[in-house]
Amino acid sequence: MTLRAGTMRLACMFSSILLFGAAGLLLFISLQDPTELAPRQLPGIKFSIRPQQSYNDLPPGSSQDGDLKAPTEKVPGDLSSRAPRGFNLLVPDQPQGHLNAGARPRQRRRRLLIKKMPAAAAIPANGSARAFVRPAPWAPDGHWVNLHHRQQERKRVMREACAKYRASSSRRAVTPRHVSRIFVEDRHRVLYCEVPKAGCSNWKRVLMVLAGLASSTAEIQHNTVHYGSALKRLDTFDRQGILHRLSTYTKMLFVREPFERLVSAFRDKFEHPNSYYHPVFGKAILARYRANASREALRTGSGVRFPEFVQYLLDVHRPVGMDIHWDHVSRLCSPCLIDYDFVGKFESMEDDANFFLSLIRAPRNLTFPRFKDRHSQEARTTAQIAHQYFTQLSALQRQRTYDFYYMDYLMFNYSKPFADLY
Repeated sequence: MTLRAGTMRLACMFSSILLFGAAGLLLFISLQDPTELAPRQLPGIKFSIRPQQSYNDLPPGSSQDGDLKAPTEKVPGDLSSRAPRGFNLLVPDQPQGHLNAGARPRQRRRRLLIKKMPAAAAIPANGSARAFVRPAPWAPDGHWVNLHHRQQERKRVMREACAKYRASSSRRAVTPRHVSRIFVEDRHRVLYCEVPKAGCSNWKRVLMVLAGLASSTAEIQHNTVHYGSALKRLDTFDRQGILHRLSTYTKMLFVREPFERLVSAFRDKFEHPNSYYHPVFGKAILARYRANASREALRTGSGVRFPEFVQYLLDVHRPVGMDIHWDHVSRLCSPCLIDYDFVGKFESMEDDANFFLSLIRAPRNLTFPRFKDRHSQEARTTAQIAHQYFTQLSALQRQRTYDFYYMDYLMFNYSKPFADLY
């Protein structure tokens, strides 16, 4: 009996010790700062809440999602690997951002906690995270910072215009038509939307060098650029391939002041011999808009004047369809549906192009070519030359042409080219 009582006392003492130990552990945990228990992360770097397969591990043309919709989230890679050539990653010493207390977390296949960087906007659909880095050796002090701020401002203006006038676009599904003007360079993971008369010939030369198809931009002929099949278009991939590249590649486009771009296209296609634009567009324009056109003009389609060309452009019942050389950028590249990472301008081509090449870590000896692709003896179309052409029009025609390109003027923050425009 005595032995049994002793055994029970020992069991009670052991149970008491376990209970006190458990209570002490719970008290210790409750007094700890929960942030100290989470793994530390660098500001601006993604933190995976659960393991996931990297996009880099997926074969080209594949995707974890089956729907061909504009991706609502881009998974950035290691940001230090995305820094421009010769730049060192500078990680700001700032406290980490926090999630909105009232926001309900969305259920996704991939859940990410993206930390906010100082003075950085939220990453939108199809967006990319960019690290803040020091200027490269080629850049003067503060030059890269100015270029970075310029990019932020251009994208802000574009997104605000889209939100105001094209709010429904962001909810539309991406179709092959929307990406038919986008060229793919897989080695450096670049998507380039071609805007004719905004440096597109030389940009395609650069892409061919990046892809290893040529050693120099100077050796690539005009016909190879425009009529060859060396560069793939995004719409040639299946829907998984399109979605994968839109989500993970750097997307860029270059634009130009709309009136200058229009005059440049007119000079190129109608003031020089052309075996396509004269018979297809020229003959239809002369037949519709020139009274008493000569038989020779109607036979060849040559000699179209700028006011006649503008009449065709503004006619809702055009005798011949639209052409990419004077179509709106908003139709060519769908910037309200596809969120471009980089928006360059023809007017600041050298700075913008070489900055972009640094961002994608292109070879140092590759710079954007300066040569004129066609009619090299002829002066480039400038604001002054464009003004001379537009003075041939009436004030009403100028206004209607401005209205035609209004979204391009608004999205890309170009000033009104004439004081009497409203």
